[in-house]
Amino acid sequence: MEKRKIIPELRFPEFYEEWVKKKVGTITDKVGSGSTPLGGSKAYLSEGVIFIRSQNVNNDTLSLDEVVFISEETNDKMSGSKVIAEDILLNITGASIGRSCVVPKTFQTGNVNQHVCIIRLTQDYSPYFFQPFLSSFKGQKLVFQEQAGGGREGLNFQSIRGFKVYFPTLPEQQKIASFFTAIDKKISQLKQKKTLLEQYKKGVMQEIFSQKIRFRNDNGQKFPKWEKKRLGEVAKFFKGKGVSKNDVADNGNLECIRYGELYTIYRETIDVVKSRTSVNTKDLVLSEADDVIIPASGETQIDIATASCVLKSGIALGGDLNIIRSNFNGVFLSYLLNSKMKREIAKLAQGISVVHLYSSQLSILKLDIPTVLEQAKIASILSAIDTKINHTQTQIDKAELWKKGLLQKMFV
Repeated sequence: MEKRKIIPELRFPEFYEEWVKKKVGTITDKVGSGSTPLGGSKAYLSEGVIFIRSQNVNNDTLSLDEVVFISEETNDKMSGSKVIAEDILLNITGASIGRSCVVPKTFQTGNVNQHVCIIRLTQDYSPYFFQPFLSSFKGQKLVFQEQAGGGREGLNFQSIRGFKVYFPTLPEQQKIASFFTAIDKKISQLKQKKTLLEQYKKGVMQEIFSQKIRFRNDNGQKFPKWEKKRLGEVAKFFKGKGVSKNDVADNGNLECIRYGELYTIYRETIDVVKSRTSVNTKDLVLSEADDVIIPASGETQIDIATASCVLKSGIALGGDLNIIRSNFNGVFLSYLLNSKMKREIAKLAQGISVVHLYSSQLSILKLDIPTVLEQAKIASILSAIDTKINHTQTQIDKAELWKKGLLQKMFV
């Protein structure tokens, strides 16, 4: 019987050689991590040598947005864990175990703590090939099979050195690496586009709700001045009724929103609902189009200060939801409450382990309200920006799903 040739399912056509199994320990100059500087977080500085922690190793990228620094003296004392360009960093403990990235070529100098492992390959092996492998299903399977410490998540260096990985020739490694680098660049560009759109939206909201930007009607005339009203003067308040986890079923005949889901589907408008229930409608509170909902309880004050407009009627609104019903444009109201009002709403919430927000508290909020026609214009403009943001997120999701499929097929 002829031995099966070890090659990936998907391959560039110019390569034919069989892939060869190697132990990571035989193709590395270094496998090791750092430690916590003497004094712990008190040793962190606002400038100096970059000190990389597990939160900086994120989604195949070295993220330095929230990086801390250590002194040159501390860095020298921790010389065994100095980071150089093109090192692979792998998180080896905690909830983020298995996340990895390649240190950029432009990186100057840095160090790592004990939760991040440095993998430095010999010159015949490409970090830009091996790191995507670590992110693939096959690589993640290796990581989680080799965890040590019983119930505690963790990888040791002996396990990492013992990883058995199939490698092609260096030219094929480089070809695959260039391909995934191009994909990552495209995903990064899309994420940057989304960030810029979100920043633009935030700026536009600030200008609109501070009334620095005003609109005109279809005849080119100015809209009337905004009126100051308490929310309780212009809206009615309701409370949702409980839809427990056991009440949710894929074959339910009624769409429903449970309060915990607001944290995962948060946006100013909700037109797509994933959950369904079969609970009798007489035992539920059903939405009317343009209802605005805000959680009545949550873990933190800022979690609770989240307003969303339900665009469709007839959706079951679960317990722990404040329902605000008015003659206003609901989309406008949700944008207004999520702008400069958000901090005011957060301050109203009270509690320790769980914070609560009541309609009596919401009713005292003072709002500057334009006419319904101007509300509609504002809602339309902000919704158009959100449409672009959501479209960009869809592109990101598709690109990441495509990459995930390729990672599965292009490695052995």
